[in-house]
Amino acid sequence: MMICSEIKGIQMHNEEKVLVNVTPNETRVAWVENGVLQELWIERANKRGLVGNIYMGKVDRVLPGMQAAFVSIGLEKSAFLHVSDVCQLKTAQNETTESDDIAKLLYPGQKILVQVMKDPLGTKGARITMQLSLPSRMLVYMPIEKSLGVSQRIESEEERERLRGLVKTIPEFQKSEGGFIVRTVAEGVEFHEIRADMIYLQRLWNGIQESTKTARKPILIYEDLPLYLRILRDIPIERIEKIRVDSSETLKKMEQFIDMYVMELTNRLGLYQGERPIFDLYNIEEEIQTALHKRVNLKSGGYLIIDQTEALTTIDVNTGGFVGHKNLEETIFKTNLEATQAIARQLRLRNLGGIIILDFIDMELKEHKKHVLAALEKELAKDRVKTSISSISNLGLVEMTRKRTRDSLERTLCEPCSVCSGRGMVKTSETVAFEIFRDITRMARSFEGEKYRVIASESVVARILDEESDSVAELEEFLKKSIRFQAESSYSAEQFDVVMM
Repeated sequence: MMICSEIKGIQMHNEEKVLVNVTPNETRVAWVENGVLQELWIERANKRGLVGNIYMGKVDRVLPGMQAAFVSIGLEKSAFLHVSDVCQLKTAQNETTESDDIAKLLYPGQKILVQVMKDPLGTKGARITMQLSLPSRMLVYMPIEKSLGVSQRIESEEERERLRGLVKTIPEFQKSEGGFIVRTVAEGVEFHEIRADMIYLQRLWNGIQESTKTARKPILIYEDLPLYLRILRDIPIERIEKIRVDSSETLKKMEQFIDMYVMELTNRLGLYQGERPIFDLYNIEEEIQTALHKRVNLKSGGYLIIDQTEALTTIDVNTGGFVGHKNLEETIFKTNLEATQAIARQLRLRNLGGIIILDFIDMELKEHKKHVLAALEKELAKDRVKTSISSISNLGLVEMTRKRTRDSLERTLCEPCSVCSGRGMVKTSETVAFEIFRDITRMARSFEGEKYRVIASESVVARILDEESDSVAELEEFLKKSIRFQAESSYSAEQFDVVMM
């Protein structure tokens, strides 16, 4: 019955949903719009993102030539701190500095409180700042900067002024040494709601300050919320119609968070109890696999080729089998127009960031170029991550940037292929192990069997029997069936078979 109602919902009307898939080692969150996957977040227990975390750090090296410093925060690689972030701190504290020289602001061995702005990416360490901020549902608290701002995404100037005046009347703001930014979701809220958020943030900051007093070495002071709670804090409430989670334990934690901070979502959160896995319901598993391929097919017969490298990402548009009905120029124009929507979606789905080069098919008419660029800007406006684009060059190229704060989908799920010396990517043994667990669960729900045998590569079986042995035990207890594993040397890293006995 649950499946029928969910599918009927797709067919009858358009809606936006958030689907939360939880396993002991991994949480995955999908944003589905009109039945199509738009964004995906993945958080693994042993690889939680660092953005937003606050550390007591120690300056390792000061590099005047780069106007930057490397700071030890207790991770494998030292974090990168630019002089601009140091100067922002000095200005906020009303400390005058005669120079913006990093060597006059920091020194090796100095202890500083820093916050992660960007996760470590590839060979680079984390990017950090001394300009700290703590987000809540409706506010962002800046403990070392006495200011007040209101999100420009609140379109009404009258509403922005109302919120600014309201915050100024809150006693905690008047006594606060720090500043606040009012977030978009605060539109229309009243005094007591904003005040509750403000009190929570100030108490959180007081706790952080107490922790710093006892820190003697680089150490984590504050960790951001887990993925399933960050989503509740950050999603635009007015757009989401349903939130479904397939774990009753996680559901309880989300309900508690909603009761405290996001009561508007109370009637939209629910437990998914369908027979099929929640990510199968909207073909999300298939979409994830497709998003790891270079080629993306367009409905017209054209296609995109997406190449991701350490330095930049290129997206090439091709007409493919689309021949059109009029002339070549019209065919090229329609293919490029269709590609703008696909490009914007792939940027979000794959979480591509940094420098991105879009290679549109060459267009002769200036009017066509204008329309394609306008269509691209319209699609990118839906992106919650900041983007900026250039005009179309004579070669049909568009240079753009998209803010990068975490690894792309490919770098999250895959690793450099040892067979081809890193020229391609293959899934990690951890990723394949989780796929095996999901396959077994899927089979158990559809067919009756006494036990299962998994045949996979040696590296995957070794991973399962060693690091994932607890997960196997939990799965066997849950299914009330035994699972045996067989290593096969002829199997590739991604190849496996699940046999029901």
